[in-house]
Amino acid sequence: MNNELYEIVKAYATKSHKELSFLLLDKSKDQLIALFNSLITIYINDKNSSLLREYITVSLAGYTPTNTKIGYNGFKQLTQIGGKVIACEAKPQNLNSEDNQKIKNRRKLNGGGNFTDYTHKRLAKDKKESLNMLTAGFVDGELIYVLEFPFSCLSFIKRLKEQLKKRFPNGDKPGEFLRSANFTFEHYKNCKELKVVYLKKEKLEKHKKQLTQKYYDFLIKKLKK
Repeated sequence: MNNELYEIVKAYATKSHKELSFLLLDKSKDQLIALFNSLITIYINDKNSSLLREYITVSLAGYTPTNTKIGYNGFKQLTQIGGKVIACEAKPQNLNSEDNQKIKNRRKLNGGGNFTDYTHKRLAKDKKESLNMLTAGFVDGELIYVLEFPFSCLSFIKRLKEQLKKRFPNGDKPGEFLRSANFTFEHYKNCKELKVVYLKKEKLEKHKKQLTQKYYDFLIKKLKK
């Protein structure tokens, strides 16, 4: 965060809205654009919060974001009168290309995600809901893809069950959790209801090196359909 943006953020937190307005009015149009771009860049690449990335993913897929940490990320009602409400769970991945170059085993987008603190009970609850999964991939805050598929996809549920069974072979234990139940595109790629929500060829080509080869090939085939 540069000093100019820091002063604006500090003023927002410590001064009145009137004082903040005077501070902003003193900036030129170009300065305000630069400040806004800096703030968005920081926010969308935040390693400790995926809120903005989730909001973008959910909204693009036609859901209304919930803006809560607990529960599902969004909901929408089917168009017909009295249509049921469908929930969605968003799992956006974001790669920071600069940080990624500094590590030996570089991360790559694989169309996956993970559930934190998962249990057999949570899996049973998710299976009962009218729930859709949204996977998304960002590179330095730039959106590459959004895919949607039903949570009920058999190969996807099988992946979660396998990890839970390994962690809790005899069922859930009070106060204990599977810290990360993960998956990749391999676990939903054959789902008949799989839908491409957002995918741009130019962005896919631009960030090809940031995706696993198998996932890149998979997305290229989706573009040709």
